[in-house]
Amino acid sequence: MSEIDRNRQLRRRHMHERQAVIFGVLLAGLALVGLGAAAVYTGNLDLPGLDRAIAQAPSATEAAVAYPCPPVGALPVAAASVVVNVNNATNRSGLAAATAADLKARGFTIGTVDTVDSYDGVARISFGKNGVAQAYTLLAHFDGAVLFPLASEDATVNVAIGAKFVQLKAVDQVQLDPAVPLVAPAGCIPYEQFASTAQTPAPTPAG
Repeated sequence: MSEIDRNRQLRRRHMHERQAVIFGVLLAGLALVGLGAAAVYTGNLDLPGLDRAIAQAPSATEAAVAYPCPPVGALPVAAASVVVNVNNATNRSGLAAATAADLKARGFTIGTVDTVDSYDGVARISFGKNGVAQAYTLLAHFDGAVLFPLASEDATVNVAIGAKFVQLKAVDQVQLDPAVPLVAPAGCIPYEQFASTAQTPAPTPAG
């Protein structure tokens, strides 16, 4: 065998060895990625921030579950007696502050103004068992808001302003008569049943 042939054979062997190393590394990497994905999928591996990212992802729809009726005979609450925490659940700067100002102009008492995780609906009104009438009073000022019952005793109402929010309902379209009891919407559960439970239902459409 000539020197030229020998050098050619050595170069070919080195090339094959490099290719074998490269393919081996690639296959090992793919295997590790596959194992990691399987571990995350089965819950055997927790990645920092993954749960939060999933939790913050807005849902396209919200499951319809039982929500409380107003207490029997409950009247709308005077706006000044309704303390509302207003939260921006979008990336629109100043939305909570602007909505809080509009609600204040209608007589509501504003508590805190803050930012919360994203919400893709119009508005989510959350309340405890002592804030049901207050929540229905606030609900009348929104088109398409949802009620979010909480297992608490707080009378303060929280509203998260969502991505589909445009503006409050026109004042002349707010159907509240201070002398007429709040109307129980179809499908709600008796207030007593809600007040006696310690569980927190998921958000549910109302109104």
